[in-house]
Amino acid sequence: MSVPDTEAAVASVAPEGRRRLRPVPGSLLVGALIVVVVLGMALLSFVWTPHDPTLVNPAARLETPSSEYWFGTDKFGRDVFSQIMMGSRTTLFVGFVAVGVAALVGVPLGIVAGMAPGWFGELLMRGNDLILAFPALLLTIMFSAVYGAGTLVAMIAIGIASIPHFARLIRGGTLQVMRTEYVIAARAAGRGPFAIALRHVLPNVSGLVIVQASVGFAIAVLAEAALSFLGFGTPPPTPSWGRMLQESQEMLSIAPRLAVFPGIAIAVAVLGFNLLGDGLRDRFDPKMEDRR
Repeated sequence: MSVPDTEAAVASVAPEGRRRLRPVPGSLLVGALIVVVVLGMALLSFVWTPHDPTLVNPAARLETPSSEYWFGTDKFGRDVFSQIMMGSRTTLFVGFVAVGVAALVGVPLGIVAGMAPGWFGELLMRGNDLILAFPALLLTIMFSAVYGAGTLVAMIAIGIASIPHFARLIRGGTLQVMRTEYVIAARAAGRGPFAIALRHVLPNVSGLVIVQASVGFAIAVLAEAALSFLGFGTPPPTPSWGRMLQESQEMLSIAPRLAVFPGIAIAVAVLGFNLLGDGLRDRFDPKMEDRR
């Protein structure tokens, strides 16, 4: 799923007190279920895993799936299922921080650009568009060259790369809210821009923020896996789904399951957040009913 375009997402902004929620879409339920399972597995890894995911055990090297090792072991004798569990924690942590950074910067930027005079808003958005020229992978490589590869560098790079998507989306919603009668009345009554932003704009674009956050989380999961695969993400010995794929390359002809399990984990997590984003968009967008 790609980032929702501004026109489609802006339609989810409705005047205060008139937003009508439709029945919960099936994609929302399925996506929420997958996300809860992934989140539950990550939380469970803090207190329990079948084996120590970082323990090297040469005697158990390349064990096939069994009652003792549910997904088998890798070339170092580490339990694959335990690594999947702990890798979910790393992936979700990177996603939460990256989306948080993008939202904390992109949402205020979008509101300011939407409420500011035309030339200033356009200037902000042109500067925002410059960031689009630097995708997460390129930003991470640049930051890694200066600060060294690591989880923090990956989180910051992914977050910065996601700022333009939040800003453009929220600006479109803000422009529509600013044309509503209750905002015009508030301005005529002398209410200041800051009060209008908090009282009228932010509550009405909150649906956009939620939808974009879920979609951005799926993008962050993929980005973290790609960066770890290339060696710019979470450093060893902390398990990461992307690095598990990278380490499995030389064992594809012997033990292809080493690539299958983390690959499925990444695909399921991304699918869950994408379905969650689709379901939230369907629930908040009043025009979706007309499109069916």
